[in-house]
Amino acid sequence: MKRVYMVTALTCVVLLGIFAAVLRILNPSSVKDVLKVGFIYDNDESTPYTYNFSLAKDAVEKKYGEKVQIVTCSNVLDDEMEEPLRELADGGCDIIFFNGYSELVMKLAPEYPQTQFCQTSYMDMSGKEVPANYHTFKGEAYQGRYVSGIAAGMKIKQMIDEGIISEDEAIVGFVAAFPTSEVISGYTAFLLGVRSIVPQTVMDVCYTYTWSSYALEKSAAKNLIKDGCVVISQHTDTIGPAISCEESSGQKKVYFVGYNQTMSEIAPTASLITSRICWEPYVLSAVEAVMAGRNIEDVVTGNIHGTDASAGFDKGWVEMTDLNQQVAAPGTQAAMDRAIDRFKRGDDSFVFKGSYTGVNPDDPSDTYDLKNGYNENEKTSYPLFHYVLDDVITIEQ
Repeated sequence: MKRVYMVTALTCVVLLGIFAAVLRILNPSSVKDVLKVGFIYDNDESTPYTYNFSLAKDAVEKKYGEKVQIVTCSNVLDDEMEEPLRELADGGCDIIFFNGYSELVMKLAPEYPQTQFCQTSYMDMSGKEVPANYHTFKGEAYQGRYVSGIAAGMKIKQMIDEGIISEDEAIVGFVAAFPTSEVISGYTAFLLGVRSIVPQTVMDVCYTYTWSSYALEKSAAKNLIKDGCVVISQHTDTIGPAISCEESSGQKKVYFVGYNQTMSEIAPTASLITSRICWEPYVLSAVEAVMAGRNIEDVVTGNIHGTDASAGFDKGWVEMTDLNQQVAAPGTQAAMDRAIDRFKRGDDSFVFKGSYTGVNPDDPSDTYDLKNGYNENEKTSYPLFHYVLDDVITIEQ
């Protein structure tokens, strides 16, 4: 009997060895000792957007250590994406993350079926046919924008109550890169957050028509300050606007609301609050999925739309950082927490809603009435609200 058991055990070992070999041939990435992970950045870590995205790489290194090998390419422009993309895929990367907006990623993905390509979303993917190994993802940024608007509104209310400004001087400025729906959605949510505290607030928007130019962004912020804005925010990629606010002088101080990276050290007397998209939850889950040989969307916790994913405060994909208690108005944290709690309960109906009419800047005949509200990120991670609110938002020329 003992001999029979021994033969059976040896047979099992042989069969397991054969099974493992077959698995290695059919799905080599699922049994790799070390997962090769690539990151391609549109800029470098000196800029807020890329710095914020690089925190996800740091999180992967911290969690997985020697189980991963990370390769990073920085300062890759969208139209220069192909060469580094092919180098990483040909070099054996099992999964590659991108924070650029190039369509080349989706087009080239089918050539590398053993690699998973994960790109921060740059267009509406709902209803589109995409390669099975191509994925998009983004935190629902409008939630953080709205909450940061509450912080700005509380400060403006304090300035009005203390007689520093009058009610008709409640003007916020926004330094914006391009008139895309992502940018318009963000600054609209920010303004509506401000108006939830100070209903008469209006906004001036200045476009730089570039994502990253310190000189242009700083100049745009200075012009907005000169035009009477008392709080400035941005959707661009340098610290220029924060510096302009910190350097503001005269009868009233101008305050700053950040995006992606804390500005409290750069602008200690001007910075109020920063909202950021947290890329870490998605990136960590995607790496975990590839390690386990599973579909990414089966592991990611969020709102899944095919191979596209999004989430907000409820899943930790959006967060607020560095409320400057030395600058913020009393009661700001509590006011923000009330809104965040509503988002965490799945209630976002209060953001894009009110007695407003929005106009499509590319087609004035296309308007939207917000009386019944607008549901952002309902079917896609890419923000789609692209209407400029009549009477309360002015686009500077």
